[in-house]
Amino acid sequence: MPVKLKPLSQILLILVLLQLGSPAYPQSVPPEAVKSVMDRILTYVNTATPVGIVDGRGVPITDLKKPDAEATSVKSEYRIETHEWGLTYSAMLLAFEATGDKAYKDYVAMRMEFLATAVPYFQNYAKNFPDRHPPLEIVFDPKSLDDSGSLCAAMIKSSRLGVSGLQPIIDNTLKYIMTEQYRMKDGTFARNRPLPNTVWADDLYQCIPALAQAGHVAGDKKYFDESVNQVEKYASTVFNRSKGLYMHAWVQDMDPHPEFYWARVNGWAMMAFVELLNVLPEDHPKRKMVMDLFKSHVAGVAGLQSGSGLWHQLLDRNDSFLETSASAMFTFCIAHAVNKGWISAEVYGPVAIQAWKAVSAKVNDKGQVEGTSAGTSAAFDAAFYYNRPVGTGPHGYGSVLSAGAAMYRMLKERRFEGVPVMYRSK
Repeated sequence: MPVKLKPLSQILLILVLLQLGSPAYPQSVPPEAVKSVMDRILTYVNTATPVGIVDGRGVPITDLKKPDAEATSVKSEYRIETHEWGLTYSAMLLAFEATGDKAYKDYVAMRMEFLATAVPYFQNYAKNFPDRHPPLEIVFDPKSLDDSGSLCAAMIKSSRLGVSGLQPIIDNTLKYIMTEQYRMKDGTFARNRPLPNTVWADDLYQCIPALAQAGHVAGDKKYFDESVNQVEKYASTVFNRSKGLYMHAWVQDMDPHPEFYWARVNGWAMMAFVELLNVLPEDHPKRKMVMDLFKSHVAGVAGLQSGSGLWHQLLDRNDSFLETSASAMFTFCIAHAVNKGWISAEVYGPVAIQAWKAVSAKVNDKGQVEGTSAGTSAAFDAAFYYNRPVGTGPHGYGSVLSAGAAMYRMLKERRFEGVPVMYRSK
């Protein structure tokens, strides 16, 4: 005899049967699993980025008072003085703060202490051999924001944690950013490539974190004001308010102007806002403006997340490839903003979880981050972005470690459970 069910019971049974017959929806992630991925990256980059000064035969140089004409930095898979590695250092410090694991801090301290010693050596080298380009030249003689801002921000953070000898480099870099970097007539930081007066959204990260950290440490309002000034100027050139997205670059007097919403440049921009909001005083008159721009950007990016959890190389073009480093940057910013209470955990927590699951799957057994787009100049045709090489380049490590640190903290402090993922406060 058939069992008769009440209408509500029938509906519940149908929902259960539908769920049993459908693909498993990704659930939350244990914090320990997040740290396991981060540890794998740490192990890899620790081996891939040795430090030291050697002569032409590869023999370590111990006398740092007399420059050797053949002196160079020990061979490393990734250059430890670039903007990509500046992000990696900052990410390692975030990982240390989130997990308490001193190994992340030690990675940074070892390399920062090397830079503090090696930079004066190679400055002396440059004086003795003026016809040569010495290693680490971009650190003590920056010629662009790429050469300076990201690493400087990491150096300021490292100094606060006890690494000594970095202040001369920090002071020189801040002087470059504030007084020597090329600007348009209205004060906007710009480049003269690929065309004159080109504003690159990348440069939000290459200037603001250093300035924000300087303002935080020195208590000097001018650094905060310059940061906010650049935020406003970039919002008027490279930010599409209706889409909530940054175009890669804007060229003065280009008309009509093509707009390509490259994923990683949006990652750089979003991370710059996080760095600024972390330290911008609550009573700063422009803080609300900065926060509103950040929230608009988060909403624009989150709405374009693919079903895989990753984002596309060109955010609004689903036939472009899925890219890891930018996806990790978005994961970090969204999870961090949830942790800070800037954005809704109910709305954005699941976005971060699905993104982390997809990003972490791109970290191979060796600890390399796969699916990372090569460095990308500003371009004005879509094909350029579609055809960038993809591999295990330097942009993936700091971005994934940052994401891991924020996710570890988010998952420790909040419970996300159910199908679909729902937020439950403790």
